Amino acid sequence: MAEPVVLDLETQYSFREKDNDTTKLKISVVGIYDYANDSYKAFFEDELSQLWSILENASLIIGFNIIRFDFQVLAPYYVGNITKFPVLDLLDEVKESLGKRIALGELAKATLESGKTGHGLLAIELYRENKLEELRKYCLDDVRLTRDLYEFGKKNGKVFYFSSRGKEEIRIDWGKKEIKEKSIDLTLPL
Repeated sequence: MAEPVVLDLETQYSFREKDNDTTKLKISVVGIYDYANDSYKAFFEDELSQLWSILENASLIIGFNIIRFDFQVLAPYYVGNITKFPVLDLLDEVKESLGKRIALGELAKATLESGKTGHGLLAIELYRENKLEELRKYCLDDVRLTRDLYEFGKKNGKVFYFSSRGKEEIRIDWGKKEIKEKSIDLTLPL
């Protein structure tokens, strides 16, 4: 039976370096949590062929800003239509409920009492300094944070953020998202 996958990625370049063209940022590493076997995995750019069958067989791909960022960066690498993947973008869900965007680190700090270990520019520095094990760890830390935020929201129907009034609740409905029938062009025969 197909299970969800949580995904996050890091890039080789910043927006400034590529004139804000997400499709030119190039992947340094993609991290996933695979519910099917309760495991975290990382794939560097030259290992992406190992990632596609996992994503193609996932019941849902969960991420934070995954539609406007991660999928846009992944698209040039994938031979099929990446928009066909069933997806749950936690940032879009928060924006829909709250009316504004809240950063992953802020949501995690208020909801889980833990935050991000750095920022995207740190990941670019780690890549350029060839500190690949640190880069892998950084990416998988974000995957864990996204997974934990998703699990909390799914279980409790809410997540939290800090406003000028203090800690506030955002009602969400992540546990009841319908999975539409997949129409993905598979890269490998099953």
